[in-house]
Amino acid sequence: MAWFAGLWTMKNRHPILLLLALCVLLSPQGAGAQHGPACAKWCPPNSVCVSGTACRCKLGFSPPDKLITSPTGTCDDIDECAAPLKVSCGKFADCENTEGSYYCTCSPGYELESGGKNFSNESENTCRDVDECSSGQHQCHNSTVCSNTLGSYKCRCRPGWEPAPGSPNGPKSTVCREIPLPTWTRPAGVHSQSLSHFLDKVQNLSRDFKPVKAQNIIQGVLQAVDEFLETPGDVKTLPGSQQHCVATHLLLDLEGVLRVLSQAMPEGSATFNYSAGSELSLDVQEQREGHVTLSQNKAEMQLSWDLAQEPGNRGPSVVGLMSLPGMGRLLAEAPLVLEPEQEMANEINKGSLQVASLVLLSDVISAFLSNTDTWNLSSPVTFTFSHLQVTTSPRHQVLCVFWDHDQSGCGHWATTGCRTMGTKDTSTTCSCSHLSSFAVLMAHYPTQEEDLALTVITYVGLSLSLLCLLLAALTFLLCKAIQNTSTSLHLHLSICLFLAHLLFLTAIDRTEPKVLCAITAGALHYLYLASFTWMLLEGLHLFLTARNLTVVNYSSRSRVQGKVLLPVGYGVPAVIVAISVASRPHLYMTTSRCWLHTEKGFVWAFLGPICTIFSVNFVLFMMTLLIVKRKITSISSDVSNLQNTRMLTFKATAQLFILGCTWCLGVLQVGPAAQIMAYLFTIINILQGIFIFLVYCLLSQQVWEQYRKWIKGNRKSRGESESYTLSGKSMSDTSKCSTVSSFSVPSN
Repeated sequence: MAWFAGLWTMKNRHPILLLLALCVLLSPQGAGAQHGPACAKWCPPNSVCVSGTACRCKLGFSPPDKLITSPTGTCDDIDECAAPLKVSCGKFADCENTEGSYYCTCSPGYELESGGKNFSNESENTCRDVDECSSGQHQCHNSTVCSNTLGSYKCRCRPGWEPAPGSPNGPKSTVCREIPLPTWTRPAGVHSQSLSHFLDKVQNLSRDFKPVKAQNIIQGVLQAVDEFLETPGDVKTLPGSQQHCVATHLLLDLEGVLRVLSQAMPEGSATFNYSAGSELSLDVQEQREGHVTLSQNKAEMQLSWDLAQEPGNRGPSVVGLMSLPGMGRLLAEAPLVLEPEQEMANEINKGSLQVASLVLLSDVISAFLSNTDTWNLSSPVTFTFSHLQVTTSPRHQVLCVFWDHDQSGCGHWATTGCRTMGTKDTSTTCSCSHLSSFAVLMAHYPTQEEDLALTVITYVGLSLSLLCLLLAALTFLLCKAIQNTSTSLHLHLSICLFLAHLLFLTAIDRTEPKVLCAITAGALHYLYLASFTWMLLEGLHLFLTARNLTVVNYSSRSRVQGKVLLPVGYGVPAVIVAISVASRPHLYMTTSRCWLHTEKGFVWAFLGPICTIFSVNFVLFMMTLLIVKRKITSISSDVSNLQNTRMLTFKATAQLFILGCTWCLGVLQVGPAAQIMAYLFTIINILQGIFIFLVYCLLSQQVWEQYRKWIKGNRKSRGESESYTLSGKSMSDTSKCSTVSSFSVPSN
């Protein structure tokens, strides 16, 4: 009771101390109550007792809201960093889960501004990039340069260095070595003191190469090149082919040396100019996007930065443009090799290219990149050259060319992969799909003296043909007694050929104004295609009539066939011309003729259909001859005696002209035999109109009868059965001579 008496005394004197004493006395009992009989002893780890039969998981464990009433229940950690409860720590930060909780930490390469390690949520995020390069936290080799990146860093080779062969080449483990300068080479079989002196000089400049001396070496090398091209010495006495070899080696070696030296240059742009006109423009930049333009006094180059970036090389990208005016002295009279398509077009338009003289209009330029794979670029490079004023004409052609070196160490001008985008008076724009050395050439094709004899034959012959076609068309149109399907075909063929020849004679050379010239070219294209379509219908009709071996009554059938013939004869050519105009309207004119251009094979919009037609007509003609020959051998001798063998041969030959089979000579007007073929083509095809009038009018008995009636003024027309045989001569339906009627003549 002593402790109770003490408490009573404290109650009277210090009531607050009394309350504290009671708490101390009761606390062991409270602690023991949790493990007493009233609380479940089987509660799992990370849980608290709720009653004698239930427990609850602590915060951060699951299930968080449900009571555990079974001894087998567990409390599992909740991963706050995973879905669906994923906690957001903000940018450049990661969530780290712990047992019953979590924390946020900055991602590798980042740190909190406060210098702390952890934080609770996005609102406390102050993560920023760590500059490993300036802080010394990088692990780059001493042969490399540390380059900080967002959240990390890279180790790249120093300017003028390259990854060492066999060494690790990862972003953080690169080991580099100094890039050796390429060796200057001497062309095989070339002996020249001036060249030897030049090669010794530039080789000495490159012997003690150090990246820090790159700019000085560039200046020394270009100065030596500029002086050598200005005064080449005994190199100019070498044969032209050897001079071309010297130029090839010089261009290749200079490009290789400058590529290495420019990679050792500091970032930025640089220009080098020399007294003889040589010029070098450089742009050295870290990997970039967009386009770069290098401009010089007489040249400009535009390309995408993507082309300069070499795959796997994390160093700076280099774009270089070099102008060498003196190089033209070594490349004088160098041969030119055109693309096959250009070569064919020039042979057709101007004759063999061997007779063309070449003039170098621009400076020779050389373009290079840090990326050495530049033969097939993903996007074209555009060059703009400035040159002396030029005047284009049909016999002058401006060409964008590049210097193509071969395996022998020499080379030639070529056009593969380069297109001439446009030429003005003093500039030319080129587009190329590869890099090399480039220039602009003027190809001059000597003007051939006009062939007076061929011109006279053309004008006189076509004039005579026009007269015959006009008379034939009037005959077919006005002679009612002979009008049938056959004469309808003759009429439309005569009209189309007449209009085509007339337009050819009067407007083929009128190239101004250009719009009118293009319209003339389209009209000629259509009229000649229509003429050949009617020739095809003539040949088909001739074959079908011979095959039927009977006289066909056209009184009702002609109207039906006429409705089919007109859409075919005029519709098919219209479709071909419409497609051609829609696809390439700008090719309906050349520099010297109002005709189809040969570029991209456009002329085959005409040659293709006519080659097909005269080939089909020739086959039909031969089949018709075989049918007629068999029939001649089977008819009676009385009928055979009526035939004039020589006239049959003449009319059979004339059908070859009428059906257009002789137009194949026009396709053969190329190469050395072009002049001969031009004469044959002109003379033979002039006869087409003459033969139409001769065979279908002058050698037709019905037509002669109509001519006599016109002369005598007898307008009375006799009713005649409108029947057709291959010669156009009326025969009885019971006559067996119909099989040879196409080649029959009126009996005397």
